[in-house]
Formats: sequence, structure tokens, C-alpha cells
Amino acid sequence: MSALASLARAYERMAGRGEVPSFGYSTQGIGYVIGLRPDGGVVGAPWAIGGGEGRKRTPRAIAVPQPVKRTVAISPNFLWDKTAYALGVTAGDEKRTAAEHAAFKARHKEWLGGTQDEGLLALLAFLRGWSPERFVELGWPEEMRDQNVVFALESERLNDRYLHDRDEARSRWARIGVDGAGREAACLVTGERGPVQRLHPAIKGVWGAQTAGASIISFNLNAFTSYGKEQGDNAPVSEAAAFAYTTALNRFLEKGSGHRLQIGDASTVFWADASDAAVAEQAEGFLAGLMGVVDETEESRKIKGLLERVATVQPVASFAPALPDVRVHVLALAPNAARLSVRFYVEDDFGEIARRYLAHIERMRIEPPPRDPALPIWRMLVETAALRKSENVQPNLAGEWLRAILTGAPYPLTLLASVITRIRADHDVNATRVAILKSVLIRNFKMKGDKLVALDPDNADPGYLLGRLFAAYERAQVAALGRDVNATIKDKFYGSASAQPRKIFPLLDRGSANHLSKVGKKSPGQRVNLEKLIGEIMALMTPNGDPYPASLPDRSQALFALGYYHQRSSFFAKSEIVDAKEASDANS
Repeated sequence: MSALASLARAYERMAGRGEVPSFGYSTQGIGYVIGLRPDGGVVGAPWAIGGGEGRKRTPRAIAVPQPVKRTVAISPNFLWDKTAYALGVTAGDEKRTAAEHAAFKARHKEWLGGTQDEGLLALLAFLRGWSPERFVELGWPEEMRDQNVVFALESERLNDRYLHDRDEARSRWARIGVDGAGREAACLVTGERGPVQRLHPAIKGVWGAQTAGASIISFNLNAFTSYGKEQGDNAPVSEAAAFAYTTALNRFLEKGSGHRLQIGDASTVFWADASDAAVAEQAEGFLAGLMGVVDETEESRKIKGLLERVATVQPVASFAPALPDVRVHVLALAPNAARLSVRFYVEDDFGEIARRYLAHIERMRIEPPPRDPALPIWRMLVETAALRKSENVQPNLAGEWLRAILTGAPYPLTLLASVITRIRADHDVNATRVAILKSVLIRNFKMKGDKLVALDPDNADPGYLLGRLFAAYERAQVAALGRDVNATIKDKFYGSASAQPRKIFPLLDRGSANHLSKVGKKSPGQRVNLEKLIGEIMALMTPNGDPYPASLPDRSQALFALGYYHQRSSFFAKSEIVDAKEASDANS
């Protein structure tokens, strides 16, 4: 099933529960309601709706007749619009405002001609008597300029019933849609014949795209056309299908929808497809948990509990029999000028997606673990970015990594290079970064995962041994000079030592002898232990020939970081044991 067809099915499910507007309508942010008397007079100042105060006020999301897709042409919306069209006032450039307001009045005179509806007659009377100068004369709020407004009879406004909700308005809007319908053709999404959508509705909410929205399907140059067809006729999608897929996608892209995840520049949405709506919702809840899109609601806590059972490698079918066969869809979109670029689209059974994701979590397992062992992907990605800022994540890396996780494909090697680069730049060898490196070594280089979880004294890989030796030299320096030293050898030499060992390690060998001598004066036992450890590591390195290669490839640099992390962590673990024993002896 294509992404568009699946989105159209998701729309049907949400429409059945009243979560999305019906065909021909769209959820838009409305800032003000203008109350009208039956004779077209206004009742006081417009009513601000939504949340917040002043210019920070958030408009209320209301289902209104679907907006036109504006380019350079002047096209008003039906029974609602921004103030430039509806009232002829704006806070910006007024060059087109008069023409926009004139078009709004003319088109509504045409659309509502012959009506006997009390509310629609009131709007026509209001437009006949309105002039933009009255905005200031009536003292209407300046922050209202450029906001979207709707109209209502004052007697119905208190019940949140607007002019576009009236039966006559709905009937006329349906006829307007039929009159403006394009030619009929077989829809590529549903297979049914129907009027073709010439310009698809805008998709909003994609990070970095135009605020007015962008399109996945559009044709605006002659080079994009074929057989003399123009615009949407090149890829015929019916108006109903175009409305369905864009409405569902816009709903998923909303903040707080529970279906959205921002990973780098890729706005990623996910949903489930099942004949039983309740089963689909449960699968989507699981996906939200796996992706790290969770909150503190009671339902989310239940999902977290189920995820813990999954993390213990229990088959999903053992506690959620209906889920494994549910189809799961994940779509990642990125901005591309006036269009949207599809980073990837993954469709598979929920059981397969869960299995692959849990395999990824297992590959990320490291000892000691990060403070939060269940970090979401977006949190791990910031470890690859300069200054740990999400906007610095490489554009394609996020999408490629998530796609690899969900499909079981090898990880992008740019992930390995990015983490190594950040470690060399800021010398922070933390658990999350090491876990990422470990996962790439397992997935792409077929290394055994159980040998990389914790310190492996028998691992004779040159990169791993050099990392351990570097940690031992750092330990000797700290033991000799104390923890308050301005810069350790890690701060000065980690980048060079992990990339070009032959240049750095001979220097570190000589420096460590001096450090060990100082350690012996303060703690002979610690010196013996460090010398023994260094000797054991060197013994494993010597059979390989030259213990210090001229350079290390990325794979070996990853093992260098892993060896350093494991060895350094073992020192901290031993320190904690000694401290605990000393505290116990002091208390006894």
C-alpha cells in the first residue's frame, strides 16, 4: 500500500471518530469572531478566541471551509479569511489589500446570491455597509490585523456556531466545490473515478518548510508535464483522496499529536492500519513509546509498562496477540523549497518493526549504561552534532539512521564518522556515544556484541588495546597529579592518539614513567597495580608486531573509544568499591 493510500485510510478512521473535519473542510487557526445582528450591524468589538494574551495569543483551531491554495492570484475563502480579505485591513504592505477585500465582497455576493438564510443575509448586509476606515473608528484591537476571522450571528456566537456551520452555508459550499471540480479520471490512490484535484491542499507543520504549507505532489514547470497535461492531471488524484491524505497528514504533523517525531531536519510521522480501530490505537501507542514520543498520562504509563515487557525479549504476541500483524507506517518529510522531500517511507508488520527496534536497543547496550538507558533517537543524535544542538545534526543522517533501524539495514557510516569527529573535537567519551559506536561495529562490521558490552581483557584488537592503554596512562597521571590538574592527557592528546598512535604513544610512554614514580611515593600498591595492568596490555599488543600503528581507520578509532571507556569505567568501579569498604570500616 502506498503512503497516500494508507493516509487516506487513516483519515477514514479518524473521521469516524470526529477527530478530523469532513470532506471540503479544514482545521485552521481562527483568532477572532465578528458578531452580527440580522441587519448586518456589528455587536461590539470582535471576540478574541484561543489562548494567551495580546500578540502572543494562540488562535483556536476551528473546522472551516477548505482554504484556497494561493500563489500570486487573489482568491478569497468562503465565509472566513484573514483581515486583509475580510475587512480590508492589514499590518503589512497594503498594495493589494484593497483588491483582496474587493474580491472577498464580490465573490460572496456571487456565492450567496438569492439566499434567504438569515445569517448569510446578515453577512451580505455587513459587507455592503463595511469600509476599512471603520476598523479604527470602532476601536477594534490592532493585534487583530492579519488574523483569521469568522462571522456569526450574535444569538448563535455564544454556542460556538458560526455562519459556515449553518445548513444553507454547507449546502452552498458543497455546490461551489462541484462547480469548480476538474475533469474526472481514475484516482491513482483509490482506483475510483472522480474529479481530479488540480492543486493539492498544503501540508503544514514540516519543520523548515514554508509556514503557508508545501506539497508532496505538484507540477509547476513545463519540464514536469507530459502529453500536454497540466498541474494535477499529470498524476491524477481525486479531490476526495487528496483531501483525505493531506488532512490526515496535517493532523499527524500537529504538535502534541502523539504521531510526530522531529529527528534532525526530518519531520517523522507514524501511524497504524488495522480493521479494528482500537487495535490500531494500541499499536500507535506502542510506536510512540518506541520512538520516545510519550507523556505522563495514565495511558502512556500503561504503554511504558508493556514496553518494559518487550524489552525483556518477550514476544509481542504473548501479551498483545492482535498487534504483530497490524501494519505500521513511518513517513519522514524534509523541506525542499516550495515542496516536501520524502526522506523515507517504511511499511511493515508491527511485530517486525518491534523486533528490529529491540535488536537496535540490544546493540546499544553498554556497561556502565547511560543515565537514561532508554534514550530516544533524537536525544542520541545530538551527540553527533557540534555543541550538542539538534540544528547541527547532519541533514540526511537522522533519516538514514532511523530507516536503517526500522528496516534492519546497515547503519549509515556517516554515523560512525560523526561520533568519532565529535569525540576528537570535545574529548567527551560518554556512554551514549560509545553505545552508538558499538552498535555500528556490530551491525556493519559483524563484530560479536557480547564481547563489546563491558571490559574484555582478552580482546586483542589494536584499536581496543590502545584505548585501554590510553586510559591507563591517564589514570597514572591523575593518580600522580590529582584530579584538579588543568588538562589531562585526554584533553591534550585523545584526538591524535586515536588517529595516529605512533606519533603520540612513545611520548606518553615516557611521561607515564614519571607519573608512576610519583604514584609509588604516595601509594606503592596503586603503582604496582597500574604497572601490572600496563604490562598486561602491552603483552597483548606485542605479538601483533609494531604496537603503535602509524594510523587507525574509523573502525579501529571506534574500538579505541570503546576500549578507553571500558578501562576508564573499571577504574571508577574499583574506586567505588574501595570507598564503600573504607566507609564500612570507619563505621564499624
